[in-house]
Amino acid sequence: MKRLAVYLKGYETQSVLAPLFKLIEVVFDLIVPLVIARIINEGIANADTGFIFRQFCFLLGLAAIGLACSLCAQYFSAKASVGFASRVRQALFDHIQTLSYSELDAVGTNTLITRLTSDINQIQTGLNLTLRLLLRSPFIVFGAMAMAFTINVRCALIFLAAIPVLGAVVFGIMFVTIPLFKKVQASLDKVLGKTRDNLTGVRVIRAFRREDDEVRAFDEANRAYTGTSLKVGRISALMNPLTYALINIATVLLIRQGALEVHLGNIAQGDVVALYNYMAQIIVELIKLANLIITIDKSLACASRVSAILDIEPGLSYPETTAKIPAEEKGLVEFDHVSFRYSGSPDDAIADVSFRAEPGSVIGIIGGIGSGKSTVVNLIPRFYDASEGNVFVGGRNVRDYEKGGLSGIIGVVPQKAVLFAGTVRDNMKIGNEDADDEEIWEALEIAQAKEIVENKENHLDFRIEQNGRNLSGGQRQRLTIARALVRHPEILILDDSASALDFATDARLRKALRTLHGKVTVFIVSQRTSSIRHADQILVMDDGKLADTGTHEELMRSSEIYQEIYYSQFPEERPAKTLQEAAA
Repeated sequence: MKRLAVYLKGYETQSVLAPLFKLIEVVFDLIVPLVIARIINEGIANADTGFIFRQFCFLLGLAAIGLACSLCAQYFSAKASVGFASRVRQALFDHIQTLSYSELDAVGTNTLITRLTSDINQIQTGLNLTLRLLLRSPFIVFGAMAMAFTINVRCALIFLAAIPVLGAVVFGIMFVTIPLFKKVQASLDKVLGKTRDNLTGVRVIRAFRREDDEVRAFDEANRAYTGTSLKVGRISALMNPLTYALINIATVLLIRQGALEVHLGNIAQGDVVALYNYMAQIIVELIKLANLIITIDKSLACASRVSAILDIEPGLSYPETTAKIPAEEKGLVEFDHVSFRYSGSPDDAIADVSFRAEPGSVIGIIGGIGSGKSTVVNLIPRFYDASEGNVFVGGRNVRDYEKGGLSGIIGVVPQKAVLFAGTVRDNMKIGNEDADDEEIWEALEIAQAKEIVENKENHLDFRIEQNGRNLSGGQRQRLTIARALVRHPEILILDDSASALDFATDARLRKALRTLHGKVTVFIVSQRTSSIRHADQILVMDDGKLADTGTHEELMRSSEIYQEIYYSQFPEERPAKTLQEAAA
Protein backbone atom coordinates (compact mmCIF):
# COMPACT_ATOMS: atom_id res chain seq x y z
CA MET A 1 0.00 0.00 0.00
CA LYS A 2 2.98 2.33 0.54
CA ARG A 3 3.63 2.29 -3.22
CA LEU A 4 0.11 3.61 -3.83
CA ALA A 5 0.03 6.18 -1.01
CA VAL A 6 1.31 8.88 -3.36
CA TYR A 7 -2.07 8.85 -5.11
CA LEU A 8 -3.71 10.14 -1.93
CA LYS A 9 -1.99 13.47 -2.54
CA GLY A 10 -4.65 16.16 -2.69
CA TYR A 11 -6.91 14.19 -0.36
CA GLU A 12 -4.85 14.70 2.80
CA THR A 13 -7.53 16.89 4.40
CA GLN A 14 -10.28 14.35 3.79
CA SER A 15 -8.03 11.53 4.99
CA VAL A 16 -7.51 13.37 8.28
CA LEU A 17 -11.06 14.65 8.75
CA ALA A 18 -12.71 11.25 8.25
CA PRO A 19 -11.02 9.54 11.25
CA LEU A 20 -11.13 12.83 13.22
CA PHE A 21 -14.92 12.95 13.02
CA LYS A 22 -14.97 9.29 14.02
CA LEU A 23 -12.84 10.16 17.04
CA ILE A 24 -15.35 12.85 18.02
CA GLU A 25 -18.18 10.35 17.59
CA VAL A 26 -16.32 7.87 19.80
CA VAL A 27 -15.93 10.48 22.55
CA PHE A 28 -19.71 10.93 22.69
CA ASP A 29 -20.24 7.14 22.59
CA LEU A 30 -17.93 6.72 25.57
CA ILE A 31 -19.88 9.30 27.57
CA VAL A 32 -23.13 7.33 27.19
CA PRO A 33 -22.37 4.58 29.81
CA LEU A 34 -21.46 7.25 32.35
CA VAL A 35 -24.79 8.98 31.75
CA ILE A 36 -26.60 5.64 32.14
CA ALA A 37 -24.71 5.07 35.41
CA ARG A 38 -25.81 8.49 36.73
CA ILE A 39 -29.43 7.76 35.79
CA ILE A 40 -29.27 4.52 37.81
CA ASN A 41 -27.21 5.84 40.73
CA GLU A 42 -28.96 9.20 41.13
CA GLY A 43 -32.20 9.29 39.17
CA ILE A 44 -33.62 5.81 39.77
CA ALA A 45 -32.10 5.43 43.26
CA ASN A 46 -33.66 8.75 44.34
CA ALA A 47 -36.81 8.42 42.21
CA ASP A 48 -35.94 11.78 40.61
CA THR A 49 -38.04 11.82 37.42
CA GLY A 50 -36.86 15.28 36.39
CA PHE A 51 -33.23 14.23 36.58
CA ILE A 52 -33.97 11.11 34.52
CA PHE A 53 -35.76 13.19 31.85
CA ARG A 54 -32.92 15.72 31.65
CA GLN A 55 -30.35 12.93 31.29
CA PHE A 56 -32.54 11.29 28.62
CA CYS A 57 -32.58 14.54 26.61
CA PHE A 58 -28.83 14.75 27.06
CA LEU A 59 -28.53 11.22 25.58
CA LEU A 60 -30.63 12.30 22.57
CA GLY A 61 -28.29 15.25 22.06
CA LEU A 62 -25.27 12.96 22.19
CA ALA A 63 -26.94 10.68 19.61
CA ALA A 64 -27.67 13.61 17.26
CA ILE A 65 -24.12 14.93 17.45
CA GLY A 66 -22.75 11.39 16.96
CA LEU A 67 -24.92 10.91 13.87
CA ALA A 68 -23.73 14.21 12.39
CA CYS A 69 -20.09 13.24 13.00
CA SER A 70 -20.70 9.82 11.45
CA LEU A 71 -22.19 11.37 8.28
CA CYS A 72 -19.25 13.76 7.99
CA ALA A 73 -16.79 10.89 8.38
CA GLN A 74 -18.66 8.91 5.72
CA TYR A 75 -18.58 11.87 3.29
CA PHE A 76 -14.87 12.56 3.67
CA SER A 77 -13.84 8.90 3.55
CA ALA A 78 -15.93 8.31 0.42
CA LYS A 79 -14.48 11.38 -1.30
CA ALA A 80 -10.91 10.34 -0.49
CA SER A 81 -11.33 6.66 -1.43
CA VAL A 82 -13.16 7.29 -4.72
CA GLY A 83 -10.66 9.96 -5.76
CA PHE A 84 -7.75 7.73 -4.77
CA ALA A 85 -9.12 4.74 -6.71
CA SER A 86 -9.74 6.93 -9.76
CA ARG A 87 -6.14 8.14 -9.72
CA VAL A 88 -4.71 4.65 -9.22
CA ARG A 89 -6.83 3.27 -12.06
CA GLN A 90 -5.72 6.08 -14.37
CA ALA A 91 -2.08 5.68 -13.34
CA LEU A 92 -2.23 1.93 -13.91
CA PHE A 93 -3.87 2.37 -17.31
CA ASP A 94 -1.30 5.01 -18.31
CA HIS A 95 1.53 2.77 -17.13
CA ILE A 96 0.22 -0.16 -19.15
CA GLN A 97 0.33 2.05 -22.25
CA THR A 98 4.07 2.56 -21.69
CA LEU A 99 4.85 -1.16 -21.55
CA SER A 100 6.32 -2.85 -24.59
CA TYR A 101 4.82 -5.92 -26.19
CA SER A 102 7.36 -8.00 -24.25
CA GLU A 103 6.08 -6.84 -20.84
CA LEU A 104 2.45 -7.18 -21.92
CA ASP A 105 3.12 -10.72 -23.14
CA ALA A 106 4.80 -11.62 -19.84
CA VAL A 107 2.04 -10.19 -17.60
CA GLY A 108 -0.95 -11.34 -19.64
CA THR A 109 -4.19 -9.64 -20.61
CA ASN A 110 -6.36 -11.48 -18.09
CA THR A 111 -4.47 -10.35 -14.99
CA LEU A 112 -4.28 -6.76 -16.28
CA ILE A 113 -8.06 -6.64 -16.64
CA THR A 114 -8.52 -8.06 -13.13
CA ARG A 115 -6.13 -5.54 -11.61
CA LEU A 116 -7.74 -2.60 -13.42
CA THR A 117 -11.22 -3.59 -12.27
CA SER A 118 -11.70 -6.02 -9.38
CA ASP A 119 -8.43 -5.26 -7.57
CA ILE A 120 -8.82 -1.48 -7.64
CA ASN A 121 -12.48 -1.72 -6.58
CA GLN A 122 -11.37 -3.83 -3.63
CA ILE A 123 -8.67 -1.28 -2.74
CA GLN A 124 -11.27 1.51 -2.86
CA THR A 125 -13.55 -0.38 -0.49
CA GLY A 126 -10.67 -1.14 1.85
CA LEU A 127 -9.52 2.49 1.99
CA ASN A 128 -13.05 3.74 2.61
CA LEU A 129 -13.55 1.37 5.53
CA THR A 130 -10.05 2.05 6.85
CA LEU A 131 -10.59 5.81 7.02
CA ARG A 132 -14.09 5.46 8.39
CA LEU A 133 -14.01 2.46 10.70
CA LEU A 134 -10.52 1.09 11.31
CA LEU A 135 -9.53 3.71 13.87
CA ARG A 136 -12.95 3.69 15.51
CA SER A 137 -12.39 0.23 17.00
CA PRO A 138 -9.05 1.09 18.70
CA PHE A 139 -10.57 4.37 19.90
CA ILE A 140 -13.47 2.51 21.49
CA VAL A 141 -11.36 -0.36 22.87
CA PHE A 142 -8.67 1.76 24.52
CA GLY A 143 -11.14 4.50 25.41
CA ALA A 144 -13.42 2.00 27.15
CA MET A 145 -10.43 0.58 29.02
CA ALA A 146 -9.37 4.06 30.13
CA MET A 147 -12.90 4.90 31.28
CA ALA A 148 -13.04 1.59 33.19
CA PHE A 149 -9.95 2.66 35.19
CA THR A 150 -11.79 5.84 36.22
CA ILE A 151 -14.58 3.69 37.66
CA ASN A 152 -12.72 0.80 39.34
CA VAL A 153 -9.12 -0.33 38.94
CA ARG A 154 -9.68 -4.01 39.79
CA CYS A 155 -12.45 -4.37 37.23
CA ALA A 156 -10.38 -2.44 34.68
CA LEU A 157 -7.58 -5.02 35.00
CA ILE A 158 -9.90 -7.52 33.29
CA PHE A 159 -10.05 -5.12 30.30
CA LEU A 160 -6.26 -4.83 30.40
CA ALA A 161 -5.83 -8.62 30.25
CA ALA A 162 -8.49 -9.29 27.59
CA ILE A 163 -7.39 -6.72 25.00
CA PRO A 164 -3.87 -8.14 24.23
CA VAL A 165 -5.32 -11.66 23.85
CA LEU A 166 -7.96 -10.36 21.46
CA GLY A 167 -5.33 -8.41 19.53
CA ALA A 168 -3.17 -11.52 19.15
CA VAL A 169 -6.13 -13.45 17.70
CA VAL A 170 -7.08 -10.70 15.23
CA PHE A 171 -3.58 -9.98 13.95
CA GLY A 172 -2.60 -13.67 13.93
CA ILE A 173 -5.48 -14.51 11.60
CA MET A 174 -4.64 -11.44 9.52
CA PHE A 175 -1.02 -12.61 9.15
CA VAL A 176 -2.16 -16.02 7.89
CA THR A 177 -4.88 -14.83 5.49
CA ILE A 178 -3.09 -12.03 3.57
CA PRO A 179 -0.97 -14.44 1.45
CA LEU A 180 -4.02 -16.61 0.86
CA PHE A 181 -6.04 -13.67 -0.47
CA LYS A 182 -3.28 -13.13 -3.07
CA LYS A 183 -3.79 -16.72 -4.20
CA VAL A 184 -7.54 -16.12 -4.40
CA GLN A 185 -7.01 -13.18 -6.76
CA ALA A 186 -4.56 -15.22 -8.85
CA SER A 187 -7.19 -17.96 -9.15
CA LEU A 188 -9.69 -15.30 -10.19
CA ASP A 189 -7.29 -14.32 -13.01
CA LYS A 190 -7.47 -17.87 -14.35
CA VAL A 191 -11.26 -17.94 -14.20
CA LEU A 192 -11.38 -14.60 -16.00
CA GLY A 193 -8.95 -15.90 -18.61
CA LYS A 194 -11.11 -18.94 -19.27
CA THR A 195 -14.20 -16.75 -19.50
CA ARG A 196 -12.51 -14.37 -21.91
CA ASP A 197 -11.22 -17.19 -24.13
CA ASN A 198 -14.68 -18.74 -24.31
CA LEU A 199 -16.48 -15.50 -25.08
CA THR A 200 -14.04 -14.47 -27.82
CA GLY A 201 -13.79 -17.97 -29.29
CA VAL A 202 -17.39 -19.08 -28.91
CA ARG A 203 -17.86 -19.61 -32.66
CA VAL A 204 -14.80 -21.84 -32.92
CA ILE A 205 -15.80 -23.80 -29.82
CA ARG A 206 -19.27 -24.47 -31.20
CA ALA A 207 -17.97 -25.23 -34.69
CA PHE A 208 -15.79 -28.02 -33.28
CA ARG A 209 -18.38 -29.07 -30.69
CA ARG A 210 -15.99 -28.47 -27.79
CA GLU A 211 -18.61 -27.04 -25.43
CA ASP A 212 -18.38 -29.96 -22.98
CA ASP A 213 -14.58 -29.77 -22.88
CA GLU A 214 -14.67 -26.03 -22.24
CA VAL A 215 -17.29 -26.47 -19.53
CA ARG A 216 -15.05 -29.04 -17.82
CA ALA A 217 -12.01 -26.76 -18.12
CA PHE A 218 -13.96 -23.81 -16.70
CA ASP A 219 -15.33 -26.01 -13.94
CA GLU A 220 -11.79 -27.05 -13.01
CA ALA A 221 -10.59 -23.44 -12.83
CA ASN A 222 -13.72 -22.47 -10.93
CA ARG A 223 -13.25 -25.32 -8.43
CA ALA A 224 -9.66 -24.22 -7.83
CA TYR A 225 -10.85 -20.66 -7.20
CA THR A 226 -13.67 -21.91 -4.95
CA GLY A 227 -11.33 -24.20 -3.02
CA THR A 228 -8.85 -21.41 -2.31
CA SER A 229 -11.68 -19.03 -1.36
CA LEU A 230 -13.19 -21.60 1.01
CA LYS A 231 -9.83 -22.23 2.65
CA VAL A 232 -9.21 -18.57 3.39
CA GLY A 233 -12.89 -18.16 4.30
CA ARG A 234 -12.68 -20.91 6.93
CA ILE A 235 -9.65 -19.30 8.54
CA SER A 236 -11.27 -15.84 8.44
CA ALA A 237 -14.47 -17.31 9.88
CA LEU A 238 -12.57 -18.19 13.08
CA MET A 239 -12.27 -14.47 13.81
CA ASN A 240 -15.85 -13.89 15.00
CA PRO A 241 -16.33 -16.93 17.27
CA LEU A 242 -12.88 -16.61 18.85
CA THR A 243 -13.24 -12.91 19.62
CA TYR A 244 -16.84 -13.39 20.75
CA ALA A 245 -15.88 -16.25 23.07
CA LEU A 246 -12.97 -14.35 24.61
CA ILE A 247 -15.03 -11.21 25.13
CA ASN A 248 -17.85 -13.14 26.77
CA ILE A 249 -15.41 -14.88 29.11
CA ALA A 250 -14.08 -11.43 30.01
CA THR A 251 -17.68 -10.20 30.51
CA VAL A 252 -18.46 -13.05 32.93
CA LEU A 253 -15.32 -12.27 34.92
CA LEU A 254 -16.22 -8.57 34.87
CA ILE A 255 -19.74 -9.14 36.22
CA ARG A 256 -18.40 -11.45 38.94
CA GLN A 257 -15.77 -8.92 40.01
CA GLY A 258 -18.27 -6.07 39.77
CA ALA A 259 -20.69 -7.93 42.04
CA LEU A 260 -17.95 -8.38 44.64
CA GLU A 261 -17.03 -4.69 44.46
CA VAL A 262 -20.70 -3.69 44.91
CA HIS A 263 -21.00 -6.07 47.88
CA LEU A 264 -17.89 -4.50 49.41
CA GLY A 265 -19.33 -1.04 48.82
CA ASN A 266 -16.48 0.09 46.54
CA ILE A 267 -18.74 0.96 43.59
CA ALA A 268 -22.44 1.54 42.95
CA GLN A 269 -24.74 -0.66 40.91
CA GLY A 270 -24.88 1.90 38.10
CA ASP A 271 -21.09 1.71 37.80
CA VAL A 272 -21.28 -2.05 37.17
CA VAL A 273 -23.80 -1.37 34.40
CA ALA A 274 -21.42 1.24 32.96
CA LEU A 275 -18.56 -1.28 33.04
CA TYR A 276 -20.76 -3.86 31.32
CA ASN A 277 -21.73 -1.30 28.66
CA TYR A 278 -18.06 -0.57 28.04
CA MET A 279 -17.40 -4.29 27.65
CA ALA A 280 -20.40 -4.55 25.31
CA GLN A 281 -18.98 -1.70 23.23
CA ILE A 282 -15.70 -3.58 23.00
CA ILE A 283 -17.57 -6.73 21.90
CA VAL A 284 -19.36 -4.86 19.10
CA GLU A 285 -16.26 -3.04 17.94
CA LEU A 286 -14.06 -6.13 17.91
CA ILE A 287 -16.63 -8.05 15.88
CA LYS A 288 -16.72 -5.11 13.47
CA LEU A 289 -12.94 -5.04 13.45
CA ALA A 290 -12.80 -8.77 12.73
CA ASN A 291 -14.99 -8.36 9.65
CA LEU A 292 -13.13 -5.21 8.67
CA ILE A 293 -9.76 -6.96 8.90
CA ILE A 294 -10.95 -9.52 6.33
CA THR A 295 -11.82 -6.72 3.89
CA ILE A 296 -8.55 -4.93 4.58
CA ASP A 297 -6.63 -8.19 4.03
CA LYS A 298 -8.19 -8.45 0.58
CA SER A 299 -7.41 -4.80 -0.12
CA LEU A 300 -3.77 -5.17 0.90
CA ALA A 301 -3.42 -8.26 -1.31
CA CYS A 302 -4.96 -6.36 -4.22
CA ALA A 303 -2.77 -3.32 -3.54
CA SER A 304 0.29 -5.56 -3.71
CA ARG A 305 -0.85 -6.91 -7.09
CA VAL A 306 -1.47 -3.43 -8.50
CA SER A 307 1.88 -2.19 -7.16
CA ALA A 308 3.61 -5.13 -8.86
CA ILE A 309 2.36 -3.87 -12.25
CA LEU A 310 3.33 -0.27 -11.49
CA ASP A 311 6.80 -1.45 -10.49
CA ILE A 312 7.43 -2.99 -13.92
CA GLU A 313 9.93 -0.75 -15.68
CA PRO A 314 9.11 -0.16 -19.36
CA GLY A 315 11.55 -2.14 -21.47
CA LEU A 316 11.80 0.59 -24.10
CA SER A 317 13.56 3.92 -23.53
CA TYR A 318 13.39 6.93 -25.84
CA PRO A 319 15.57 9.98 -26.46
CA GLU A 320 14.19 13.48 -26.08
CA THR A 321 14.24 14.32 -29.79
CA THR A 322 14.88 12.67 -33.15
CA ALA A 323 17.40 14.01 -35.64
CA LYS A 324 15.86 15.19 -38.91
CA ILE A 325 15.79 12.49 -41.60
CA PRO A 326 17.11 13.45 -45.05
CA ALA A 327 14.41 13.37 -47.74
CA GLU A 328 16.26 10.73 -49.79
CA GLU A 329 16.29 8.32 -46.81
CA LYS A 330 12.61 8.57 -45.90
CA GLY A 331 11.06 5.13 -46.11
CA LEU A 332 14.43 3.36 -46.01
CA VAL A 333 14.44 0.22 -43.81
CA GLU A 334 17.50 -1.85 -43.03
CA PHE A 335 18.11 -4.91 -40.84
CA ASP A 336 21.71 -5.47 -39.76
CA HIS A 337 22.25 -9.02 -38.42
CA VAL A 338 19.08 -8.85 -36.34
CA SER A 339 18.09 -11.61 -33.91
CA PHE A 340 15.12 -11.62 -31.55
CA ARG A 341 13.91 -13.92 -28.80
CA TYR A 342 10.53 -13.67 -27.10
CA SER A 343 10.47 -13.45 -23.31
CA GLY A 344 10.61 -16.91 -21.74
CA SER A 345 11.47 -18.63 -25.02
CA PRO A 346 14.65 -20.74 -25.17
CA ASP A 347 15.11 -20.20 -28.92
CA ASP A 348 15.37 -17.17 -31.20
CA ALA A 349 12.23 -16.31 -33.15
CA ILE A 350 14.46 -14.85 -35.87
CA ALA A 351 18.24 -15.15 -36.15
CA ASP A 352 20.83 -13.09 -38.03
CA VAL A 353 18.40 -11.41 -40.44
CA SER A 354 19.88 -8.78 -42.76
CA PHE A 355 18.24 -6.95 -45.68
CA ARG A 356 17.73 -3.46 -47.10
CA ALA A 357 14.42 -2.03 -48.33
CA GLU A 358 14.83 1.03 -50.53
CA PRO A 359 12.40 3.96 -50.22
CA GLY A 360 9.28 3.45 -52.33
CA SER A 361 9.88 -0.27 -52.85
CA VAL A 362 7.43 -3.10 -52.22
CA ILE A 363 8.81 -5.87 -50.01
CA GLY A 364 7.07 -9.22 -49.83
CA ILE A 365 7.67 -11.56 -46.89
CA ILE A 366 6.65 -15.20 -47.16
CA GLY A 367 7.34 -18.42 -45.31
CA GLY A 368 5.77 -21.20 -43.35
CA ILE A 369 3.80 -20.79 -40.13
CA GLY A 370 6.14 -19.79 -37.30
CA SER A 371 8.95 -18.85 -39.66
CA GLY A 372 9.26 -15.34 -38.17
CA LYS A 373 7.43 -13.21 -40.77
CA SER A 374 5.37 -11.18 -38.28
CA THR A 375 8.33 -10.91 -35.91
CA VAL A 376 10.37 -9.18 -38.63
CA VAL A 377 7.74 -6.50 -39.32
CA ASN A 378 7.01 -6.01 -35.60
CA LEU A 379 10.61 -4.91 -35.10
CA ILE A 380 10.28 -2.08 -37.67
CA PRO A 381 7.84 0.08 -35.61
CA ARG A 382 9.72 -1.06 -32.48
CA PHE A 383 6.94 -3.04 -30.90
CA TYR A 384 9.86 -5.12 -29.63
CA ASP A 385 13.57 -4.38 -29.37
CA ALA A 386 15.98 -6.65 -31.21
CA SER A 387 17.94 -8.98 -28.95
CA GLU A 388 20.98 -8.64 -31.21
CA GLY A 389 21.81 -6.46 -34.20
CA ASN A 390 20.18 -3.19 -35.25
CA VAL A 391 17.07 -2.08 -37.10
CA PHE A 392 17.32 1.16 -39.07
CA VAL A 393 14.42 3.28 -40.34
CA GLY A 394 15.19 6.35 -42.44
CA GLY A 395 18.89 5.78 -41.81
CA ARG A 396 18.39 6.05 -38.04
CA ASN A 397 18.44 3.27 -35.46
CA VAL A 398 14.89 2.71 -34.23
CA ARG A 399 16.21 3.16 -30.67
CA ASP A 400 17.15 6.76 -31.56
CA TYR A 401 13.57 7.84 -32.31
CA GLU A 402 11.66 9.86 -29.74
CA LYS A 403 8.49 8.39 -28.29
CA GLY A 404 5.83 8.40 -30.99
CA GLY A 405 8.38 9.23 -33.67
CA LEU A 406 8.11 5.89 -35.44
CA SER A 407 4.33 5.64 -35.14
CA GLY A 408 4.08 8.99 -36.92
CA ILE A 409 5.73 7.67 -40.08
CA ILE A 410 4.70 3.99 -40.04
CA GLY A 411 1.25 2.62 -40.76
CA VAL A 412 0.65 -0.90 -39.42
CA VAL A 413 -2.22 -3.20 -40.33
CA PRO A 414 -1.99 -6.20 -37.96
CA GLN A 415 -3.07 -9.76 -38.69
CA LYS A 416 -6.24 -9.41 -36.66
CA ALA A 417 -8.47 -6.64 -38.01
CA VAL A 418 -9.56 -4.56 -35.00
CA LEU A 419 -12.22 -1.88 -35.32
CA PHE A 420 -13.66 0.11 -32.44
CA ALA A 421 -17.25 0.95 -31.59
CA GLY A 422 -18.12 4.21 -33.34
CA THR A 423 -18.67 5.59 -36.82
CA VAL A 424 -16.55 4.81 -39.86
CA ARG A 425 -15.25 8.37 -39.66
CA ASP A 426 -14.23 7.91 -36.00
CA ASN A 427 -12.28 4.77 -36.86
CA MET A 428 -10.54 6.41 -39.81
CA LYS A 429 -9.50 9.41 -37.71
CA ILE A 430 -7.67 7.14 -35.30
CA GLY A 431 -4.98 7.11 -38.00
CA ASN A 432 -5.09 10.88 -38.47
CA GLU A 433 -7.21 13.14 -36.27
CA ASP A 434 -6.94 16.03 -38.74
CA ALA A 435 -8.06 14.03 -41.78
CA ASP A 436 -10.97 15.51 -43.71
CA ASP A 437 -13.66 13.55 -45.52
CA GLU A 438 -11.83 13.84 -48.84
CA GLU A 439 -8.72 12.18 -47.43
CA ILE A 440 -10.84 9.45 -45.83
CA TRP A 441 -12.64 8.68 -49.09
CA GLU A 442 -9.32 8.57 -50.95
CA ALA A 443 -7.92 6.06 -48.42
CA LEU A 444 -11.11 3.99 -48.64
CA GLU A 445 -10.84 3.90 -52.41
CA ILE A 446 -7.21 2.69 -52.36
CA ALA A 447 -8.10 0.05 -49.74
CA GLN A 448 -11.01 -1.16 -51.90
CA ALA A 449 -13.40 -0.19 -49.12
CA LYS A 450 -15.16 2.74 -50.79
CA GLU A 451 -17.98 0.59 -52.10
CA ILE A 452 -18.51 -0.91 -48.61
CA VAL A 453 -19.07 2.50 -47.03
CA GLU A 454 -21.15 3.85 -49.92
CA ASN A 455 -23.56 0.94 -49.55
CA LYS A 456 -24.00 1.55 -45.83
CA GLU A 457 -26.65 3.84 -44.43
CA ASN A 458 -25.21 7.27 -43.48
CA HIS A 459 -21.92 6.38 -45.28
CA LEU A 460 -19.06 7.74 -43.12
CA ASP A 461 -21.49 8.09 -40.22
CA PHE A 462 -22.39 4.38 -40.36
CA ARG A 463 -21.95 3.01 -36.85
CA ILE A 464 -19.55 0.11 -36.41
CA GLU A 465 -20.23 -2.15 -33.45
CA GLN A 466 -17.54 -3.30 -31.04
CA ASN A 467 -14.84 -5.35 -32.81
CA GLY A 468 -16.66 -4.67 -36.08
CA ARG A 469 -19.03 -7.56 -35.49
CA ASN A 470 -21.60 -6.09 -37.91
CA LEU A 471 -19.06 -6.38 -40.76
CA SER A 472 -17.59 -9.36 -42.56
CA GLY A 473 -13.94 -10.36 -42.19
CA GLY A 474 -12.99 -8.94 -45.59
CA GLN A 475 -14.79 -5.67 -44.87
CA ARG A 476 -12.98 -5.30 -41.55
CA GLN A 477 -9.61 -5.92 -43.21
CA ARG A 478 -10.19 -3.33 -45.92
CA LEU A 479 -11.31 -0.72 -43.40
CA THR A 480 -8.23 -1.30 -41.22
CA ILE A 481 -6.02 -0.89 -44.31
CA ALA A 482 -7.81 2.38 -45.09
CA ARG A 483 -7.27 3.55 -41.50
CA ALA A 484 -3.51 3.03 -41.89
CA LEU A 485 -3.51 4.87 -45.24
CA VAL A 486 -5.32 7.92 -43.81
CA ARG A 487 -2.19 8.86 -41.87
CA HIS A 488 -0.12 9.08 -45.10
CA PRO A 489 2.68 6.84 -43.82
CA GLU A 490 6.19 6.71 -45.22
CA ILE A 491 6.25 2.97 -44.44
CA LEU A 492 3.16 0.76 -44.71
CA ILE A 493 3.15 -2.70 -43.11
CA LEU A 494 0.43 -5.16 -44.14
CA ASP A 495 0.88 -8.14 -41.84
CA ASP A 496 -1.17 -10.82 -43.60
CA SER A 497 -3.99 -8.27 -43.58
CA ALA A 498 -5.55 -9.32 -46.90
CA SER A 499 -6.09 -12.99 -46.05
CA ALA A 500 -9.89 -12.61 -46.09
CA LEU A 501 -9.94 -10.91 -49.51
CA ASP A 502 -10.69 -12.74 -52.72
CA PHE A 503 -7.96 -12.86 -55.36
CA ALA A 504 -9.55 -10.16 -57.55
CA THR A 505 -9.92 -7.68 -54.67
CA ASP A 506 -6.40 -8.51 -53.48
CA ALA A 507 -5.04 -7.79 -56.95
CA ARG A 508 -6.88 -4.45 -57.17
CA LEU A 509 -5.56 -3.52 -53.70
CA ARG A 510 -1.96 -4.26 -54.67
CA LYS A 511 -2.35 -2.26 -57.88
CA ALA A 512 -3.84 0.68 -55.96
CA LEU A 513 -0.99 0.65 -53.44
CA ARG A 514 1.39 1.35 -56.33
CA THR A 515 -0.39 4.70 -56.83
CA LEU A 516 0.35 6.00 -53.31
CA HIS A 517 1.70 9.54 -53.24
CA GLY A 518 5.41 9.88 -52.52
CA LYS A 519 7.93 7.14 -51.87
CA VAL A 520 5.94 4.84 -49.59
CA THR A 521 7.77 1.64 -48.68
CA VAL A 522 5.29 -1.22 -48.46
CA PHE A 523 5.84 -4.47 -46.57
CA ILE A 524 3.40 -7.24 -47.47
CA VAL A 525 3.40 -10.32 -45.25
CA SER A 526 1.38 -13.06 -46.89
CA GLN A 527 0.94 -16.79 -47.27
CA ARG A 528 -0.07 -16.24 -50.91
CA THR A 529 2.63 -16.04 -53.54
CA SER A 530 0.12 -14.23 -55.75
CA SER A 531 0.05 -11.34 -53.25
CA ILE A 532 3.82 -10.78 -53.34
CA ARG A 533 4.97 -12.05 -56.75
CA HIS A 534 5.13 -8.50 -58.15
CA ALA A 535 7.10 -7.16 -55.17
CA ASP A 536 10.47 -5.48 -55.82
CA GLN A 537 12.07 -7.80 -53.30
CA ILE A 538 10.79 -10.97 -51.64
CA LEU A 539 12.13 -12.25 -48.32
CA VAL A 540 11.73 -15.99 -47.83
CA MET A 541 11.70 -16.89 -44.14
CA ASP A 542 12.35 -20.42 -42.90
CA ASP A 543 12.50 -21.39 -39.22
CA GLY A 544 13.48 -17.88 -38.11
CA LYS A 545 16.18 -17.41 -40.74
CA LEU A 546 16.21 -15.41 -43.93
CA ALA A 547 16.57 -18.30 -46.38
CA ASP A 548 16.48 -16.42 -49.70
CA THR A 549 15.87 -12.97 -51.16
CA GLY A 550 15.11 -11.79 -54.67
CA THR A 551 12.32 -11.14 -57.13
CA HIS A 552 9.72 -13.74 -57.99
CA GLU A 553 11.58 -14.74 -61.15
CA GLU A 554 14.91 -15.02 -59.34
CA LEU A 555 13.47 -17.11 -56.53
CA MET A 556 11.71 -19.43 -58.95
CA ARG A 557 15.12 -20.21 -60.38
CA SER A 558 17.16 -20.44 -57.17
CA SER A 559 14.99 -21.03 -54.07
CA GLU A 560 13.67 -24.51 -53.34
CA ILE A 561 11.59 -23.22 -50.41
CA TYR A 562 9.90 -20.55 -52.53
CA GLN A 563 9.30 -23.03 -55.33
CA GLU A 564 7.64 -25.46 -52.93
CA ILE A 565 5.32 -22.74 -51.60
CA TYR A 566 4.48 -21.53 -55.12
CA TYR A 567 3.78 -24.96 -56.58
CA SER A 568 1.69 -25.95 -53.58
CA GLN A 569 -0.62 -23.07 -54.50
CA PHE A 570 -0.37 -23.47 -58.29
CA PRO A 571 0.18 -27.22 -58.82
CA GLU A 572 -0.84 -26.97 -62.46
CA GLU A 573 2.32 -24.93 -63.16
CA ARG A 574 4.70 -27.47 -61.62
CA PRO A 575 7.16 -28.60 -64.37
CA ALA A 576 7.74 -32.26 -65.09
CA LYS A 577 11.28 -32.00 -63.76
CA THR A 578 11.68 -29.83 -60.65
CA LEU A 579 14.75 -27.95 -59.56
CA GLN A 580 15.51 -30.59 -56.94
CA GLU A 581 15.40 -33.38 -59.50
CA ALA A 582 17.63 -31.43 -61.85
CA ALA A 583 20.18 -30.92 -59.09
CA ALA A 584 20.11 -34.65 -58.33
